[in-house]
Amino acid sequence: MRVLVVEDNHNLVANLFEYFDARGYTLDAAPDGPTGLHLAVTKEFDAIVLDWMLPRMDGREVLSRLREAGRDTPVLMLTARDELPDKIAGFRAGADDYLTKPFHLPELEVRLEALVARARGRGRSKLLQVGDLKLDMSTLEATRAGRTLHLYPACRKLLEVLMQASPAAVTRDRLEHALWGDDPPDGDMLRSHIYELRRSVDGPFDMKLIQTLPRVGYRIVAGEPATAASEAIE
Repeated sequence: MRVLVVEDNHNLVANLFEYFDARGYTLDAAPDGPTGLHLAVTKEFDAIVLDWMLPRMDGREVLSRLREAGRDTPVLMLTARDELPDKIAGFRAGADDYLTKPFHLPELEVRLEALVARARGRGRSKLLQVGDLKLDMSTLEATRAGRTLHLYPACRKLLEVLMQASPAAVTRDRLEHALWGDDPPDGDMLRSHIYELRRSVDGPFDMKLIQTLPRVGYRIVAGEPATAASEAIE
């Protein structure tokens, strides 16, 4: 999940990066209104966290201009302005959600997940299924054989890409681009995320769905016996 944070409090931005990086999100940041608006209209984000009191252009004006430009990216306003008239003004400017400071990071995370789930549910199939594995795109809930799978956002994104391509293989380059765009991190972070995904999706079950194709990538397929490649530790 790619999130733009438009916020001039550097300590808060650092806390957001530390928290969400560990959960597989990719964050960009802008310290003022014009920079945030420019990024929001020129790049693709799954969601935007927008402060109200910003240098050079306040958050409500940023939001209004963003909507006037035809961009419907989900926006959560994160602000210390907690009066009802402020909230109403924020929603009327085009906000999808409104969270007041101080706040708890897990609450921000679940609110962002809900916003993105609703946005992703528009104009696409709401249920992906491979064998007994299901991913509901309207709620982002993953289940296998009726059991709920608890996935970090990065693992959920990988699962989505693999299930959409199934039974075809997905290259490592494509998976890395799905997570990090054109700027993948140093090291083999993809391997770590695949390991976590395999542990959640295949660990408790006899039939293994995620398969490794050496020098190619990965695929997810039902109805085939596990192979040495599919069982390999990532």
